[in-house]
Amino acid sequence: MFRTLIGATALATALAMPAMAEALRFGVTDIEGMEAMQQEFGAFEKALEAATGHDIELYAMSSRTSAVEAINQGQVDLILTGPAEYVVIKELADPVIVAGWQRPNYYAQVVVLANGPVKSVQDLRGKRVTFGSIGSTSQHLGPAQVLADLGLKLDTDYRGEIIGRNVAVEALIRGDVQAVGMSEGHLKSIREAFPETGFTVIARGRDLPNDILVARKDLAPELIETVRKAFAEQGDALMAAVLQGDDNQKYNGGFFLTEIKDSDYDYVRSMYATIGVDTKSFVGD
Repeated sequence: MFRTLIGATALATALAMPAMAEALRFGVTDIEGMEAMQQEFGAFEKALEAATGHDIELYAMSSRTSAVEAINQGQVDLILTGPAEYVVIKELADPVIVAGWQRPNYYAQVVVLANGPVKSVQDLRGKRVTFGSIGSTSQHLGPAQVLADLGLKLDTDYRGEIIGRNVAVEALIRGDVQAVGMSEGHLKSIREAFPETGFTVIARGRDLPNDILVARKDLAPELIETVRKAFAEQGDALMAAVLQGDDNQKYNGGFFLTEIKDSDYDYVRSMYATIGVDTKSFVGD
């Protein structure tokens, strides 16, 4: 009888104790290797733990494709990704949207020489236009869509080429190409790198959709809501932690949004159609 009472008491005590909070694994599509993940998101890992009450484990992925495999196999719970990657991940893994990560001054533009022959988008007909990192929302898909919105069809009205940004700018200065697609941040960098050269923006797109945090589709809804609530209620603390990473300065001045819909990314889907690629695979893969 005495042993039975002890056993019952131990069981009651165990049942009364709070359950161990489930660990959540967090990955980022454009960061390779655990060392880089720790450098950029180590502080965020701790801040999200404090905000949610759950252990957060950083998860390193080697590519966009491996991100899809990881979320489909349940190896990662949360993925931060860009808009161009999101529409493919949505197609292949059907994740749940958690929160948008707003990036100030995030838009695509088409740049020419200030003293060059191209003065308007129409002057690019029959000319060479270069795009940067293949599949990039702001360097490739976005600039191509900007030109399409203004009536120029890729590889019909102009010749589009993928060339690294610095090489492309040098080609622009030599006159080998007539325009370069890039983001606002990249234009700032090339103006600093080539202070004696004048550059002009002849086309600027609308602000691009936000980077986005998604959860695997079979993650418990209450866990997803806990994370979403943390971004809604403790966004300032989480953003301060994000900005501890050098490469995360692109979010400086931004904020988190929890009222995000999949349809907000239809503009990105139109970019895929513009370059003749469907959203069932990543551009360049």
